Amino acid sequence: MFKKAFFTGIPVAVLCVGLLTGSCQTARSGRQSEAGFKSIFNGKNLQGWDGDTKYWRVEEGTLVGEITPATLLKTNSFIIWKGGTPADFELKGSFRITEDGNTGINYRSEQLTDIPFALKGYQADIDGKIRYTGQNYEERGRTTLAYRGEKVTVNTQPNASDPASFRANVKNNAWQAREVTGSLGKSDSLQTLIKSNDWNEFHLIIKGNRLQHYVNGVLMSDVTDNDTVNRKMKGLLGVQVHVGPPMKVQYKDLRLKQL
Repeated sequence: MFKKAFFTGIPVAVLCVGLLTGSCQTARSGRQSEAGFKSIFNGKNLQGWDGDTKYWRVEEGTLVGEITPATLLKTNSFIIWKGGTPADFELKGSFRITEDGNTGINYRSEQLTDIPFALKGYQADIDGKIRYTGQNYEERGRTTLAYRGEKVTVNTQPNASDPASFRANVKNNAWQAREVTGSLGKSDSLQTLIKSNDWNEFHLIIKGNRLQHYVNGVLMSDVTDNDTVNRKMKGLLGVQVHVGPPMKVQYKDLRLKQL
């Protein structure tokens, strides 16, 4: 912003102090916002992660998940961060996905024992056609908790721990015991802020029972989970390749701040 300063008699240093609403403040606040974040992916190899190397690799500093015609999936597969089971945290990074791709960032999740590299839990949904990107979807659980643009409160249903009652509360791939309490914007309008087949930044803020998903600095979904029977307050982190056609997803600059 200050490549050339044609402000006669006003030192550039003074401009930086005076224009606190401009790029100087942005740069400083940007540095402050990174305080406490630690990288969880080294960009060189899969150290610290566990997944099926048929689908996951490192390429040009990015974590790559790819399905080819020869490696089509029967069940969704994750690569799982082995550094702990975060409870309250912020997670930042960037993703790029091909048009036919489907992926997601799982958190507060548990690993299944009967299916290789499968996670059950909250997911920040991402897809190449940008139908679902930004929503909150519970993998192998309550399904959709909040669509893009929704502020939602999730309540406990009577007998929600009973399998039959649980299934009855899932209709049209969405959990019925959810109440839309506010709007973050129309889904179609928010969709225009997400770039197709290009890099997008994500930021998850997970604190207590409040789950916020940001893409490119914009809040896309906001869930308050009061369902004490089904919610999870800590668990594994992982990223997904989804059953479907050949696809490729890349993640980079993954960094975590535990709160």
